[in-house]
Amino acid sequence: MLSVAEARERILSHFQTTATESIPLVACANRVLAVDISAAYDLPLFDNSAMDGFAIRADEPSASSTTPSTTPSPSSSLRTRLNVVADIPAGSTPQVTLKPGEAARIMTGAQLPAGANAVIPVEDTDFHNREAGTAAPETVSFERKVKAGENVRPRGMDIHAGELVLKKGQALKPQDLGLLAMLGIANVQVYKKPRVALLSSGDELLEVDAPLESGKIRDSNSYTLASLIESANGEVLRLGVAKDTRESVEGLLQQAVREDVDFILTSAGVSVGAFDFVKEVIEANGSLNFWRVNMRPGKPLAFGKYLDKQFIGLPGNPVSAFVGFEIFVRPVLERLSGQLDGSRRKVRVRSEEEIESDGRESYLRAKIREENGILFAKLTGHQGSGNLLSLVQADALLIIPAGVKCVPAGQEVEALLL
Repeated sequence: MLSVAEARERILSHFQTTATESIPLVACANRVLAVDISAAYDLPLFDNSAMDGFAIRADEPSASSTTPSTTPSPSSSLRTRLNVVADIPAGSTPQVTLKPGEAARIMTGAQLPAGANAVIPVEDTDFHNREAGTAAPETVSFERKVKAGENVRPRGMDIHAGELVLKKGQALKPQDLGLLAMLGIANVQVYKKPRVALLSSGDELLEVDAPLESGKIRDSNSYTLASLIESANGEVLRLGVAKDTRESVEGLLQQAVREDVDFILTSAGVSVGAFDFVKEVIEANGSLNFWRVNMRPGKPLAFGKYLDKQFIGLPGNPVSAFVGFEIFVRPVLERLSGQLDGSRRKVRVRSEEEIESDGRESYLRAKIREENGILFAKLTGHQGSGNLLSLVQADALLIIPAGVKCVPAGQEVEALLL
């Protein structure tokens, strides 16, 4: 049997990044950039106010020094009073230049007028009428010293023109789309989504809404795997369930070949059972690179080619199919979609219990908690490959290396975060 690492590398060596396309920004969530993005101009575009308040000249004696409002005493307050000569809402272009002794009412995000270099928040002044539609006062006063640059967002504070802001190969997050919008990029060059033909196999499988029958189970893998494909930035062509006959299996595989898909993904039918026809049909109409991996769950994993389409065959047990997807199929989809950094992170955790293994590289369902900066992990119930609830309860897969049959409580192991 192949090691997990060797099997993954064999599979990945047969896949290359998809072609690129230009799509509207509104459709770019989670898509992978095919080009570097550099800023065409500074952001912010101009010095603007970070607060609702009054733009002032903080370096002028009239704003930085104070005059007593009453006869001075040890407890008396000192106050600066300025003439308000303009009212500047966001989106307008200031038409004034502030002179010594002058201020302008200004809204958050509005451009600072010439001559201003600071903003004092409205709540720090004697202007208390803040209802919508209220006119600016003729004068404004305040009792504290204001520093130059206070509450001002200067031009280029966030980004300078020419600066690299987003890198080729990264999946676009919601905040990335906001930045692209700020930069005026309406269409984005991204990698095309990989398309995957998905089918399950087995006479025992029923549709999710079909009445239960003796000896039958509902097809869960197609729902799990379709959702996993979409989470990895892929598109799914659902072909349904193949019966345990050569004709049924071959018919659905032929349908996949006729479609514009990047590869075929199946669950079940790749073991050595008398009714496991997927592996046989693949060998008869293409080639099989390998079909067993030294891991649990998920040993009967097949990889090959059906006619001109790459083929990955996952086991039929629900947990085995899930683990096989995460270890082998997700990396394929990330390569096809151009994503440079994998979406699953690995961390070191301490086992809260003794863990036994059979010597194969094992991926065990676990729940992680943090205490004093240390991550601890505990298995989520029975680890049988048909027990889906323990996977639902897990937020990580503990990776027990090949050759290790016992992990003592307290020992560190690697965990793949889900």
